[in-house]
Amino acid sequence: MILQAIEFATAHGTSANGRNRVKYVRRLEQVEDLTDEERGRLQPVVDRFAFRANDYYLTLIDWDDPGDPIRRLIIPCEEELADFGKLDASNESAITVAPGVQHKYGDTALLLCNELCGAYCRYCFRKRLFMTTNAEVTTDITPGLEYIAAHREINNVLLTGGDPLLMSPRRLRRTIAALRAIPHVEIIRIGSKMPAFDPWRVLDNEEMQAVFRDFSTPEKRIYLMAHFDHPRELTPEAIDGIACLIDNGVICCNQCPLIEGVNADPDVLAELYEKLSFAGCPPYYLFQGRPTAGNRPYEVPIVRGYQIYNHAIQRVSGLAARARFCMSHESGKIQILHVDNRYIYMKYHRAKDPRDLGRFVVCHRDDDAYWFDQLRPVDQV
Repeated sequence: MILQAIEFATAHGTSANGRNRVKYVRRLEQVEDLTDEERGRLQPVVDRFAFRANDYYLTLIDWDDPGDPIRRLIIPCEEELADFGKLDASNESAITVAPGVQHKYGDTALLLCNELCGAYCRYCFRKRLFMTTNAEVTTDITPGLEYIAAHREINNVLLTGGDPLLMSPRRLRRTIAALRAIPHVEIIRIGSKMPAFDPWRVLDNEEMQAVFRDFSTPEKRIYLMAHFDHPRELTPEAIDGIACLIDNGVICCNQCPLIEGVNADPDVLAELYEKLSFAGCPPYYLFQGRPTAGNRPYEVPIVRGYQIYNHAIQRVSGLAARARFCMSHESGKIQILHVDNRYIYMKYHRAKDPRDLGRFVVCHRDDDAYWFDQLRPVDQV
């Protein structure tokens, strides 16, 4: 599949300013490798949960393999229509303190500044943002900036959405400049899958590179929280994109969920972690998949997830092994520390209630549970 990506990069046209341009698709009939029968079966899924891809990313799929992991990441499947979960599985609405702003942990605020992604991951936990009824994301970040400026405990702001790197460089510059003007904001993070979906978004974009050079300073760095889910996403162009970010002063890390049929295998996860660490984008978090509506086919039970994670990090060394396996629960980031024959051992790595921070939690082992709410603590009858 990497050869196909190279051929795409070689043959693909460029815009008037010399930049490579990917072509986005939003309808199944635009995906030439799907049969008419497949389009007919999958259309009800697209009618409920939005579909978006691009011609570069589609070249990474082995269309002869029905279980191809890249296909599973981006092409709908009928099982998404199963009755499962909630659209807001972590109750983010409860921590929305201003239009487009979430404030769950004292020192960190999330600024939802874009409602579009380079493509839509089928397992997305914020797929509600891409529905027509969404009103959580705002292009006017003024109320969010005012809130952050008024809360001096916030020293860390994560730009998310949607994908911030789909904003124009001019708008990205205005956003970052406004945050840099708030003295107590020390770290700016950008959550983005564009290095996987469209490496040229950064690689051939001098204007965007200049934003990073100007605002990622030795005293106050910009962090790019990349989102690579499978080793095959790390094409030569994607690796060049990571190198470009680093060359322009950005610190790169990776975070991704554990996804059935994609990376829920210790060999695959270990390969992903090694390649990321070699490229200068080491793993940061591995997330237990949230029980979001439509996500049943991508879920992995907690116990099996821990076993996959544990076996994977035992096969790698150094920076490749530093990822924490966590659940982003409504009450905080709960790290899964260990599983034995009787219990699951966890700790609050981050907590909505400061009194929970660092709290150790032991639950009875349940091999079918996929979320914290399904577990029974040992101190409960």
